[in-house]
Amino acid sequence: MQNIPAIRHGKHMGFAWGPEDILVYETQFKASGPGGSFIHKVRKDEDIHSPILRKLFNESHHIFVGLQTIKEDVPSKSKKPQFVSISRNYRSVIRACMEELQQVAVFIFLDHHPNHCFAVLSQVSILLAIELIWNLCEVLFIDAAPAGSLLLHLLDWVRLHNADADEKAKDVLQSDSPAEHHHYWDVPGGTQTLTEFDVKWRNWHEEVDRYLKDNSFSNAAHTTWYHFLITRLLYCHPTVKPIELHYYAQSCLTMFLDSRSVQEPLDSILLAAFEFDIYLVIKDCSIVLNNWWFVAHLTDLLDHCKLLHSHNLNFGSNMREFLLIEYASGLFTHHSLWQCAVDYFDHCPELGRACLELQIERVPLDTERKALKVLRICEDRQMSEQVRSICKIMAMRALRNNRLGSALSWSIRAKDAAFATLISERFLQDYCTKGTFSDLDLIDNLGPAMLLSDRLTFLGKYREFHKLYGEKRFKEAAKLLLSLMTAKIAPRSFWMTLLTDALPLLEQKEVIFSADQTYELMYCLEELTSSLDTEQDVEQTKVELLRLSLARNLAMAIVKEGTVDT
Repeated sequence: MQNIPAIRHGKHMGFAWGPEDILVYETQFKASGPGGSFIHKVRKDEDIHSPILRKLFNESHHIFVGLQTIKEDVPSKSKKPQFVSISRNYRSVIRACMEELQQVAVFIFLDHHPNHCFAVLSQVSILLAIELIWNLCEVLFIDAAPAGSLLLHLLDWVRLHNADADEKAKDVLQSDSPAEHHHYWDVPGGTQTLTEFDVKWRNWHEEVDRYLKDNSFSNAAHTTWYHFLITRLLYCHPTVKPIELHYYAQSCLTMFLDSRSVQEPLDSILLAAFEFDIYLVIKDCSIVLNNWWFVAHLTDLLDHCKLLHSHNLNFGSNMREFLLIEYASGLFTHHSLWQCAVDYFDHCPELGRACLELQIERVPLDTERKALKVLRICEDRQMSEQVRSICKIMAMRALRNNRLGSALSWSIRAKDAAFATLISERFLQDYCTKGTFSDLDLIDNLGPAMLLSDRLTFLGKYREFHKLYGEKRFKEAAKLLLSLMTAKIAPRSFWMTLLTDALPLLEQKEVIFSADQTYELMYCLEELTSSLDTEQDVEQTKVELLRLSLARNLAMAIVKEGTVDT
């Protein structure tokens, strides 16, 4: 609590959990007296918001997806080269980010921002430790080098994590007396083959023995206990077996640390690796590191190597799935990395889908483009409930902005009949007000979607009537107009509009409506006027005009049909 500003000593702290952050504030148990006036936002995964580390997350996502495609039915031993290659790919991504952060730190330092520079260098040191641990796990667990070649792998591990080892080795070898060079013990091993190593080791061992007997042996100045470990193994036990490593590791750590030294978390993790305690490595890394990236990807790789398959947790998930879900949940809080997180959930067979359904609902639908991305993810996974929810949200937003076409499109996609009816009503109201339809392309291409609701069907058919009329296909238009009323598709409130639309057809020189059709129109008009309240202001002029036109058309139709019959 002392790291949170404005939380005074002796005061209580209140908090509220969120999907991304925790809100922290000063509070009291008693209601009397004022509380704190500040609310602080504490982020759980700060690294996710680092532009450079974002590259780490994106690149490792591709490696992760590729790892999942390796066939399960192939024996693990035959897949070992693939797993080692994948492990090295992960490490290369870590190292690339580390180098980029180092360059950034230099530029920041030159710009005289020491505080910011310190923060970047702190990230570099974390990545350096991560790569150190991963590389050791690769040697011991994934590559699983046997006795004999094991020490060569460990020499490469030490040399790789000593940036100037090659330069030191060159200086040592070129000196007049290599064994007395002050960097002699910092560069054990080298890049020679196993045969060369054996010959040189014997010569070197004899030389060291001679110096010991002469009391001219120079004290080794090692920077870390694990450098000391590899040097000791090189001298004493170059064919060390994997099972014996923990004994030498513990001994070197004890010898290296004096009474004033405190064992660092990194020491504990490396020691656990030398003891071949995979679960302790993962546990300690989960506690120490500031995000889930490392433990999630390493555990996944070890699980594919069939090293973790028997370790299940008490709440229905195995360790791999738990860590992947925790990592993916953190990614979902980022505005762009959430798309990577989907693949992690997809490859968690037990709880992945349930977690994805919960997380996908929290993605802010800032734009229509983003909403379509989320929708596509849900549709590809048959997440029908989430599809409906997204479409309803977008439809309501479009309706509030008076974008009727977009609102109708989203409601159709959601298969929401009630909302489609509401928007269709708005379209019809706009038509009554303006005399024209908006979003004609959408209405003209409704197709089978118009069957979602009666009102939407009417909207589509009414627009079709206008198209037939515009194309001067009067008889087809008249038949469709009449069917909208007789089949009760059109709402009663819209009948007067439809009857008014029939007037131009009734006034045509050619008889469009047959006698039977005219009778049906007259019946609809009378039914409409009889159901209206007598006190209601009915457009009497329009009604009288309709009656006159219908009577005239009926007479013409009877005459025409009688003439045809005779």
